Amino acid sequence: MSEETRKDEGLQVLGRKTKYSTDYDPSVLETFQNKHPENDYWVQFNCPEFTTLCPITGQPDFAEIRIMYLPGERMVESKSLKLYLFSFRNHGDFHEDCVNTIMKDLVRLMDPKYIEVTGIFTPRGGISIYPYANYGRPGTRYEQLARTRLEQHQAI
Repeated sequence: MSEETRKDEGLQVLGRKTKYSTDYDPSVLETFQNKHPENDYWVQFNCPEFTTLCPITGQPDFAEIRIMYLPGERMVESKSLKLYLFSFRNHGDFHEDCVNTIMKDLVRLMDPKYIEVTGIFTPRGGISIYPYANYGRPGTRYEQLARTRLEQHQAI
């Protein structure tokens, strides 16, 4: 992306030296204009090195976070998403809370047609947890898509 395009989109992080937040920080998220909002198409991010802290013990939890969405008018910029996910590193929250927080932050940011977030957390104490959350834009066919995918969801 050229410097001019980056400025036109209002992107602050892309092309700059990376600064990492020390705690949960949704303010680092940035968007750019979807050039094909009339099309329905999937965008998927796989983030295999997600870490957060157990809110009770303070021990690290590790996961792969999978984000899939059908973009509307705006799309999340990938470097800002990386910085956002990194900001959970010193943040204490349960697995289910992390997945729901990520989804809600991205819904507020982009207003996607549809989005789903899955956390594939590594076992701790012999138990794996795979929380899943999704959202379809209310009053549209994507709301039904969210219901259907949730009803048909199967663990990894």
